[in-house]
Amino acid sequence: MVDYEKSPSVVSSSIEKDVRVKDVQEEDSPYNRGGLLDPVKEETLHRGLSARQISMIALGGAVGTGLIIGSGTALVRGGPLGVLLGYTFVGMVCYMVMVSLGEMAAYLPHKKGFAGYATRFVDPAFGFALGWNYLMKYLIVTPNNINAAGVVIQYWTRHVHIAVWMVIFIAFIFFINLLGVRVFGELEFWFSSIKVITLVGLLIMGIVIDLGGNPKHDRIGFRYWNPPDGPMGHYLKDQVHGESLSIFLGFWSTLVNALFAYIGTELIGVTVGEAQAPRKNIPIAIRRTFFRILVFYIGGVFVIGLVVPSTDQTLFTANKAKAGAAASPFVVATTLVGIKVLNHIINAAILLFVLSAANSDLYIGSRTLYALAVEGNAPKIFTKVNRMGVPYPALILCTAFCGLVFLNVSSSSAKVFTWFVNLVSTFGAITWICICYSHIRFMKALRAQGISRDTLPYKAPFQPFGSWFALISTCIITIFKGFDTFIPFTKDTFVTSYIGLPAFLMFWVDLITGKREIDEEEERFNRQEELKGPRTKWQKFFDSL
Repeated sequence: MVDYEKSPSVVSSSIEKDVRVKDVQEEDSPYNRGGLLDPVKEETLHRGLSARQISMIALGGAVGTGLIIGSGTALVRGGPLGVLLGYTFVGMVCYMVMVSLGEMAAYLPHKKGFAGYATRFVDPAFGFALGWNYLMKYLIVTPNNINAAGVVIQYWTRHVHIAVWMVIFIAFIFFINLLGVRVFGELEFWFSSIKVITLVGLLIMGIVIDLGGNPKHDRIGFRYWNPPDGPMGHYLKDQVHGESLSIFLGFWSTLVNALFAYIGTELIGVTVGEAQAPRKNIPIAIRRTFFRILVFYIGGVFVIGLVVPSTDQTLFTANKAKAGAAASPFVVATTLVGIKVLNHIINAAILLFVLSAANSDLYIGSRTLYALAVEGNAPKIFTKVNRMGVPYPALILCTAFCGLVFLNVSSSSAKVFTWFVNLVSTFGAITWICICYSHIRFMKALRAQGISRDTLPYKAPFQPFGSWFALISTCIITIFKGFDTFIPFTKDTFVTSYIGLPAFLMFWVDLITGKREIDEEEERFNRQEELKGPRTKWQKFFDSL
């Protein structure tokens, strides 16, 4: 065993390797006691994600229904200018979260996910709470995307019961994840590639329609930014009885909608554990996130605001549909100018989007549970991996939670979709908050130990102000995101909008550590008191005082 006090600078690669392997196998090791090292290679995940896979997953991995469907709801409520401002603001927040995560992930690309950084840079209870919060998000978001995929299929046919399609989709993503990270990475590379091509095509289509390249030869320009279609929308105007307030609520609702659309971007931080050359590839992927936000999200809602009037009743009906081609504002745009057939193509693209999202969600959920188990915060059985590096017990449990999707058999798919969206957005927002706070503590630790951020593999820009900006902004949006559940008060949406907050606090507050030792000490004392025999009247009197 290495004498750590006499040899604090064990820096050579050969000695460090021997120390790491040996310490991981010894429970009393100073390294292992804090859970700071990754498990040995034979018992851990495999670094099988290549540079091109990481980059493409970062570019298109998290793009899904929040943008291509949910942006229609934001347009109705916020108007073309409101939705553009809302998505831009939350996009800035998202970028600050990602660069903060990128700085930590490039410095310590371990296999324990966000909880590992929270444990190391804040405290173990904080890491425990974040890990379980993030796991709950993916236990919910995976069946949410399966639900959306089932509804998309129903656009073409209702002869087959929706439950049959859900079983097929669950089996499909389980099988893909079971094949290992190399197969998953290759499949997600092509899924993300198709996403990027589709989104670029939709943006070009919207611009062409706006400039008059449509069957009606109607040059739209900024027509829909003028009253009564814009520039700002109105939300809950009849309930609040005030135009200015309804405009503000409309804008605020776009922030909530944008939050759901952007959540999932942080999944790149979980893939670092299986990325090849992570200190080189992760910074590249993080930087490309900026262009995804700028082009796909902000550019997407800008184009939608040009070609679709926010007051169009077809768009309002589309929002209620929740999924399928009829729910996409891009299809509304093609319908308004008389373009045919394209709705089926976009519907197929949406199906691909949600299946890709479900596939990556199951992957992230299983790796999050694995990371919790590695840190000792979940049952040890979930640390087991097969020869391909797949944590199969964790994968099986996360797949079992996909059964929540069958709620739509008794309730409507749209209602279940709304519940899931509320839950996912809360869990996701808490994750962003924890990432930012962990990064703030990380920067504080660097200063305390005299390490310059200029020496890091990746230095996040706009710091420390960027992390504080993202932290405060996300907190405010999260606290007030369920404002419309009070106008009027709706129990189910209120619970699903806010239950994630007390759940996180209950996980964070440590009620267990050290209690057993105190209980045992008290039990020993009571036994000793019993051996002294019965107490006198005077002793009982003083005890009562």
